[in-house]
Order: sequence, then C-alpha cells, then structure tokens
Amino acid sequence: MSDVKEKGCIETIRERIKELPDGPGLYFMKGPKDKVLYIGKAKNLRSRVASYFQPSADLETSRGPRIAEMVEKVETIDYLETANEVDAVLKEARLIKDIRPPYNTDLVDDKTFPYLEITTGDDFPGVYITRKPREKGSRLFGPFVGSYDLRQTLVVLQKIFKFRTCKLDIRADDLKRKFFRPCILYSIKQCVAPCAALTDQKSYKKIISDLGKFLKSKRSIIIRQWTQKMDAAAAEMRYEEAAMYRDRIRLIERLDRRGTPQEDVQPEVFASDPTQALVQLQKLLKADEPIRIIEGIDVAHISGSEAVGSLVKFIDGRPFRSGYRRFKIKTVEGIDDYAMIAEVVGRRYKYALKGEELWPDLVLIDGGLGQLHAAESALKKLFTAEHAKLTEKTIINLKLAALAKREEEIYIRGNTEPLRLSRTAPALKLLQYVRDEAHRFAQHYHHLLRNKKITNSG
Repeated sequence: MSDVKEKGCIETIRERIKELPDGPGLYFMKGPKDKVLYIGKAKNLRSRVASYFQPSADLETSRGPRIAEMVEKVETIDYLETANEVDAVLKEARLIKDIRPPYNTDLVDDKTFPYLEITTGDDFPGVYITRKPREKGSRLFGPFVGSYDLRQTLVVLQKIFKFRTCKLDIRADDLKRKFFRPCILYSIKQCVAPCAALTDQKSYKKIISDLGKFLKSKRSIIIRQWTQKMDAAAAEMRYEEAAMYRDRIRLIERLDRRGTPQEDVQPEVFASDPTQALVQLQKLLKADEPIRIIEGIDVAHISGSEAVGSLVKFIDGRPFRSGYRRFKIKTVEGIDDYAMIAEVVGRRYKYALKGEELWPDLVLIDGGLGQLHAAESALKKLFTAEHAKLTEKTIINLKLAALAKREEEIYIRGNTEPLRLSRTAPALKLLQYVRDEAHRFAQHYHHLLRNKKITNSG
C-alpha cells in the first residue's frame, strides 16, 4: 500500500468511525474484497474502534504484533449494534465460530456457554449447571455468559427455594426413600430432601414451579426485600449481614446476563454421539463405504431479495466449521428456491470436479423432492463427455438426499418413495442436525445481510 493510498484509507476509516454509535455492539475489521479479518465486541463502539487508529497508538506493544499486522490490512470498518453487552458477548462468540476471521484466536473452538437446566421430566426435578443438556425432559435458561457467577447464584437460589442439586435417581414410587439418610444440605436448610421422602411430590413440584416463575420474572420483589434488609442491617452497624445481602442482590441481578435457547442457538451443545447414526446411515443409503463426509445445503431469502446459500460440512458426524461456506445468489431473479439450490450446488462442486476439493460421501439438501431434483440436475450439468470417467466415479457413487421439514421425510436419489424413520432413530437425528445447521447458517447470514453487509459473499 503506497503512502498516498494508505493515508487516504486511514482518513476514510476515521470518517467511518465518526458514524459508529457510542453504545454496545460488535465491530468488524474488513480487508480486501470485504473479507472479515477480525470481530470484536465493545461497550462503546465508536471509542473502541477509534483506539485502533489513533496516531499515537502503539498497537504492537499494547495489543500484540498480530493485531498490529491486522490493522495494517484493514480497508473498511463495519458494525452491528446490540441491545446490551450480554447480547454482544453471545453474538460475538457465534459469529467468530461461523465466520472464523483469521485474526481472532479466542472463541474459535467448541467451547460453549452454560445453561441452567431443570430436569422437569423427573419425579423430583433437579437443578443443574450444564453445557450438555438432556435431549428431552428438561427446561433450559440461558445460555449464561459467566459460569462463575452462575455457580454462585445457584447457591443463593438453593437457599431460597431449597431444590435438589444432587444426581440421585429419586422416584416417587420408591418406598425405600423413607429409610434414606439425607445429605448435609437438608441439615443446613438448603434442600427439602425428596431423597428421604421428607417432602411429597406435589409440594416439591410447587418449589420447582416457583423457581421457574422467579427465573422468568424481573425478580423485583425479592431484590426490594433484600435491599430493605441490607439498609436496615447497615443502619444498625451489622455490616457483615449488610454485605451478605449486597452480594446476594448482585448475584440475582446477574441472572439477567443471559440469552435465550431460541435466539442464542448453540447447535454444538445438542449434538449426540454420531457413531451409531453413521452405521445406520450407511445401511439406509446402501453405501459400499462408510459415510464420513456429509455436506448440507440450504438457501434463504425474503421475497426473493438478498438471496443467500449456505453449505455446512460434517466429518464423522461432527461439524467441521472450516469447511462451512456462504454464497450470495448471483444468477437467480425473484423467488425460485429450486434454481437457487441448483446454483449453490453448481458453484460448490465445480471445484471438486477440478480436483481442487474433496467430494463428500453424502450431499443433504434442505427440502423435498423438488429441491432434490434441482440438486441432481445441477450435478449432471457439471459433467460433460470429457468427464466420462469422473462421471462414473462421482455422480453414480455420490449419495444425494433431501430432508423435508414437518413430516421429516427423507428423499433419496433413486428411490421412488420417501423414507420415514422413527423420530428417535440416530440416523434421522444426525440428518436433522446437518439440515438444521445448514438452515441456521443460511438464515443467520441472511439476517446479517439484511441489516448489515458484513461478510464476504463466498
């Protein structure tokens, strides 16, 4: 970059920074071709981003050589406002996992945020902090951005509601419970001891119901009560007691430092062991070789505008995020999901045809028979007479399927009728995971394109 060009670029960036809001959100450092180099979060977007481009800033000393190198490559800045700091933390983690900017070193692994889980499917539900919730029979709150605060808050909540946190299998029809000796939590009045039949099922479920209402509410009543007790204790110079109430209030207020399971999806949290699923899938597809690489494809648009496609890659039944790709639909006008699917398939597999990328063992399309035929047609168009040998080796052996929502019917190329599996079948669950991840990836990107064009077009 010449000195004149560099000076002009820096001045353009500084002018752009003036447009940034002074509230919380995410900022995106973007290099050539609009490629996202780095994603960061900030309480004050304008102030934070400006700190990278101050004339006196010594980035190599203050933030390290990688960040200094990254700033040298920045050509544009973009941002995404968030409702609060918690929302910024959760969105940052998801976007870094999805986009994988080259200069972000944190949050690129599979580390997840914890949930507060209530095992409502049990006779006497337990309350736990978990990063791996049950597949069914539980109610989730979170994800929470601070695991330490959550652990401390759980202790306070247990003192109030006296629910169990043990892992015992406690059943209402177990008559031997009355001979069981409860743990110390019962003695210090932090649990009503359903393990020892010291409470009945109806009374205990009322405790769990009250806890659920408390977690959903603003919690203003108990905070007001504790504030009054704190003030009274302080006025009477009972400072240790006042400090106890102060700390409790802070912990309860931190219950709001969380997202929701629906809006802040962590799909990797809910993945099950794929071993059995892959064996079953090989049999269903009548494949000679194990199904190791699965690629899922979906498209998203709003009334035909800003249409995008997504491709997700799974290896041995687990997401391989370095293989995820996004596509800005270029050749389709209006609403035509079939044509969009065909474009994505054609653009993706032309590189495999050239030998520049590996062919997957299975391509899964989000949709029904129409989407399957569109994908198949696009694959056939890739092959010409000069690719006859490749045709035999790839188009014939490549497994192609589509999974339709609602009925969860599996359409497999070559089969006249859709395949219906039990909703608990491991193979179906794996295909649903791939399908849903492709859908989430497409929708997330589409949402961002609609609000802020922050990612490269793929």
